[in-house]
Amino acid sequence: MELTFTKARHHRTLMCALVACNVGALVIAINLVIGLNPEDRISVKRGAVLTALGLVYFVTLFELFNVAALFTGAGARFRHKYRLSCGEVLDISNKLVSAVQAAFSCATGAIVCAWSCTRDFMRSSHFMSEAYAWFGAAYFFYDIWSMYMVYVHMTTNIDYFKTKLRRPSKSEASLSSGDAVVTKRPSFFTYCRHEPVILMHHLFIGGFGFLFIIYLRGGLGDCAFGFVYLMELSTPLVSLRGVLSRLGLKRSRAYVVNGLAMLLAFLACRVLALPYACLLYSRAVGLPYFDALKSLPTGCKISIGILLLPQLYWFYLMSVGAVKVFLRKSDKPPAGDRTSGKVDKSAAQFPELSAGDADKRS
Repeated sequence: MELTFTKARHHRTLMCALVACNVGALVIAINLVIGLNPEDRISVKRGAVLTALGLVYFVTLFELFNVAALFTGAGARFRHKYRLSCGEVLDISNKLVSAVQAAFSCATGAIVCAWSCTRDFMRSSHFMSEAYAWFGAAYFFYDIWSMYMVYVHMTTNIDYFKTKLRRPSKSEASLSSGDAVVTKRPSFFTYCRHEPVILMHHLFIGGFGFLFIIYLRGGLGDCAFGFVYLMELSTPLVSLRGVLSRLGLKRSRAYVVNGLAMLLAFLACRVLALPYACLLYSRAVGLPYFDALKSLPTGCKISIGILLLPQLYWFYLMSVGAVKVFLRKSDKPPAGDRTSGKVDKSAAQFPELSAGDADKRS
């Protein structure tokens, strides 16, 4: 009894520390930029601090969700109700953090568009564009670690804290979920081979995308980058869909409604946003739409194609899945459960295009 009380007190202390670090990182980051004028630039020194604070913020938020779900009474009741494994809890936490990041990105995009798009389309800028590029870049590197942790716990049943504090001994080698085959803890390189596309996506966005917004664009096109930030609008809905799936609620009305909302949000912010930004550009330069597109630098046109073409493909898959939902004649239960290794045919309703999150590849 005393040992249980000691552990509970330890977990409460840990949660308080995580909350303090999380809130503190966000407050300090806001204070670093709140006094700037809209047209101010972010210095390298200030930006480096923002990136460090972003890393602290996203890591502690992920850990806070995990500790709350794995080591509190309310979390235990929640896991028991939906029969969640440790790996599924981490996957839900990963999706919740992704939704929070998307909310920050959308807020940034709204501020940038409201300022820059109502002034000089090409040369007006707002400090939030660069500030969140510094802060948000940390998310993509945090998320690589986070998804690796999810992968470890989805393929093993190693104790959560033992994966962080020390390497498990041979006697602690875990059993694979659902069978009695002894497995070793997968290495990070094993995960990289398992998810190369999502890994390269994160490195590209967190590296090249960051450099492009901060340096390579030369302070031009801030309005267009506001629309790029707004492309994250569909991410919370994608994350909610993943969470509902983990909770075994694929047959619920909430799942269907969320799927339709996700489809509409994806159409608005992923498919139509960039063409609309190009329309604003054509008006700004006084050229017909296609002539304005032709006048763009080759690198810019290639970047638009790289961003837009995958969105069109994914939207097509989502639309096909949505049509199947409403036209299917039989009402059979899904072929697989959320924890089984069977193929889940209901995933075709609104296909997730990666192990974690469709938006992470877009």
